[in-house]
Amino acid sequence: MNSDLTSFADLAPAFPELLLAIGAIVLLMVGVFASAKSANQIVLGIAMALLAATALLEVAVPVDGVLFNGAFVQDAFARFMKVLVLIGSAFALAISVSSADEHRLNKFEYPVLVILATLGMLMMISANDLISLYIGLELQSLSLYVIAAFKRDSSKATEAGLKYFVLGALSSGMLLYGASMVYGFTGHTQLDEIARAISLGEPSLGLIVGLVFVMAGLAFKVSAVPFHMWTPDVYQGVPTPVTAFFASAPKVAAMALFVRVVFDAFEPISKDWQQIVIFVSIASMVLAAFAAIGQKNIKRLIAYSSIGHVGFALVGLSAGSQIGVEGVAVYMAIYLTMTLGLFACILALKNDEGYVENIDDLAGLAQSRPFVAAGMAIIMFSLIGLPPLAGFFAKWQVFLAAIEAQLFVLAVIGVLASAVSAFYYLRVIKVMYFDEVVHQFEESAFALRLIIAISGFLIVTYYFTLGVPLTQWAQTAAGSLF
Repeated sequence: MNSDLTSFADLAPAFPELLLAIGAIVLLMVGVFASAKSANQIVLGIAMALLAATALLEVAVPVDGVLFNGAFVQDAFARFMKVLVLIGSAFALAISVSSADEHRLNKFEYPVLVILATLGMLMMISANDLISLYIGLELQSLSLYVIAAFKRDSSKATEAGLKYFVLGALSSGMLLYGASMVYGFTGHTQLDEIARAISLGEPSLGLIVGLVFVMAGLAFKVSAVPFHMWTPDVYQGVPTPVTAFFASAPKVAAMALFVRVVFDAFEPISKDWQQIVIFVSIASMVLAAFAAIGQKNIKRLIAYSSIGHVGFALVGLSAGSQIGVEGVAVYMAIYLTMTLGLFACILALKNDEGYVENIDDLAGLAQSRPFVAAGMAIIMFSLIGLPPLAGFFAKWQVFLAAIEAQLFVLAVIGVLASAVSAFYYLRVIKVMYFDEVVHQFEESAFALRLIIAISGFLIVTYYFTLGVPLTQWAQTAAGSLF
């Protein structure tokens, strides 16, 4: 498609983004002018419908193309990742419905901010230029900073929001500095033009420095070691439905951006960035495996778990091959399913003192709430990567890519880190099934039980249901980058 627009139809590749942008503005108006009591429910309902409609539009009207003078690209890879992001955001909103009052999220601004953050994520995934990449990243980040500190009367949430904002600003600065270095040494901001400029001659030291800074900024967004320090504090401090959102959609979008930048812009110097990705991957897997062992708070445990899973997904990226990208795509889809299911389990557990915070509070859960305990156990086994659950196939694909690329040491370290991480996942199962009952929990909302059931079903039956179509779609998505 020619990037010179002659009619509205030429904008077809960007219709999902336009729908979300217009929807966010309309929802803001609805929230302002509707009565305070009804506005929250109306805006939340429309926001979830809007995300579902956008995901449907992505799948039903697959128009590929490059727009805005090459700044925006829509292809099979972008579509795959965008659908995951939209599903993640919609389910994160659904998870928040039953507990919005307790977590002070019962204001119409919350779903609007989620929509705006999601719009930023879609722009990130389709960014084909360092400038559009940065705009998408900042739209997402600024919305997330506000969401993190949304519970204003909580000192924990305010502290988490401030930490996230300060460290996020630092990472944005690093990314921007790296982007300016890359522009300075190649003369281009467009990703494919950067690759063309690099391939013409020997890469200069300045370009490598720029690459390192760009990758540092991206590593922060996926919370990979050594840029992970904000994750446990923010996950613990913000309300649990917000943690569910942070741990799902933004991770997928940042990983998609990571993949696109290294393959579209830095393909000619793949040996240089592969070393960085391998280091970050090993550091994330190993640190998370050992740091999570001492955690008592369940949200901090999930934070270290998510750092570890980012490390596993980066194993696929380290391979620098099409099968590696396919592995990353499948891994993120399965990670999303497990994460949303896990947070639905946590939010389904409420006692007189509030929602579950510590692992010890889960004692005897199998006797008092057998359905939630079973759902949580299935997800924990899948996070370890035990066959025949979905988590096993996720790890299988990324390790296979690493072995094909002859990164045997990386694959072995990954398997060993996976074995160590089994300790803290199994500890949660042991507490639920073998300890004496400590708390009696209230009956949970139907929506949460439904999400737990869907997540558990997909994880258990992955090989027979989702496995083949998801892998084929991931193959098509990865193929569009090569």
